[in-house]
Parts: sequence; structure tokens; C-alpha cells
Amino acid sequence: MRVSRLAIAAGVAALAGCAHSGKAPVAGAPPAAPGAIAGTVAADRNGDGIADGWYSADGVYHAFVAPPCPPPPPPLPTRRGERG
Repeated sequence: MRVSRLAIAAGVAALAGCAHSGKAPVAGAPPAAPGAIAGTVAADRNGDGIADGWYSADGVYHAFVAPPCPPPPPPLPTRRGERG
């Protein structure tokens, strides 16, 4: 029994040196990603994993607005009709 008490005392003494009561320093925030607007939070409203807009600092939601789609191409000419 004496050996186990001695082992416990040695373990406590060894771990006491690792004990640290001070607070760990907090790392700063990483730099903003390219295109990010400082003070805003990205919003994924439909849960698909793609940001749909952002919330500004005052809590207002701003949706991303995509440019309108181009018109479809004109139909190809048919093989019927006058031939030159």
C-alpha cells in the first residue's frame, strides 16, 4: 500500500507543475474574407448552405440581388423555305 500512496503523491506533484490558474490569452479575430463587409453577418435563410444575403449592424436583412438572366437565343432557322 505504501508504494501506491507514493505513486499517487508523485503523480500529484508532477501534475501540480502543469496547473495554471491564469487565463489563456484570447487570439484576435481573423482578417475578413475578400468581399466581406465589416460589421455584417451572412444569412442563410433557406438552410442550403449558401449565403442568401446579410444582416447589417442594425439588424436589417439585405438579400443578394442577382443580375437578370440573359434572354434565350433566337430559334435556329428551319431547313424549309427558299434556298439560294
